[in-house]
Amino acid sequence: MRDFAAIDFETANNVRSSVCSVGIVIVRDGEITDTFYSLIQPEPNYYNYWCSQVHGLCREDTEEAPVFPKVWAQIEPLIEGLPLVAHNQPFDEGCLRAVFRVYGMDYPDYEFYDTLRASRRVLPYLENHQLQTVAAACGYSLENHHHALADAEACAWIAREIL
Repeated sequence: MRDFAAIDFETANNVRSSVCSVGIVIVRDGEITDTFYSLIQPEPNYYNYWCSQVHGLCREDTEEAPVFPKVWAQIEPLIEGLPLVAHNQPFDEGCLRAVFRVYGMDYPDYEFYDTLRASRRVLPYLENHQLQTVAAACGYSLENHHHALADAEACAWIAREIL
């Protein structure tokens, strides 16, 4: 795969629509050509302890952040015509579908690929298939795990290697 957009969401709580940050990495002709990161005011707008422990974000971080439709208006032209790639695609696609539903937006049925599923097939010998483990096996050192842009960059690296 030479042209795609890697995507990663972090959520504020256990509700899939509660996206509080997004990272996008655009790959064209096998090279990273653009990146995008934004905080997002989550819906519903509350943080649970466990999610904050994972990614380090809290309500104060997103209090002044734009709502999802404003952020997606910036992302949409960047990803136009590209398939989306995520590590654990059911989570990220589920978040995207849920937040589109919450805001009454028409979901355009994005084509999604999953580097987690692909890594289990291509790299069955790994001790686990967590993002940082697969990224390392593909030659990428994930320094800031659970930051949406860092995770999207790791996913893009993996996708270039195994998809």
